[in-house]
Amino acid sequence: MWTGQGAREARTRVVFLEPFLSPPVVHVGIGMWDMGGDTNQRADIQADRITAEGFDLVFSTWGDTRVARIRAEWLAIGPARHLDDFDDI
Repeated sequence: MWTGQGAREARTRVVFLEPFLSPPVVHVGIGMWDMGGDTNQRADIQADRITAEGFDLVFSTWGDTRVARIRAEWLAIGPARHLDDFDDI
């Protein structure tokens, strides 16, 4: 995305270490960005296709924005198995 042309979306599947009982609420944010300062800095980040097992983390930009690096952070909150359900703890 550094050239300001080409693919303007990056999609990564996030898989939870332990699945939730139902799809959780997922909050995503940008923890770090490294963008060219000679153009407008446009960015969108979101969780998509959320299931109990995981979600797609989607970062996109548009126009002539130049992105060198981006770091995403996320938090999932939802119903999980009760500790009594784990045999190995």
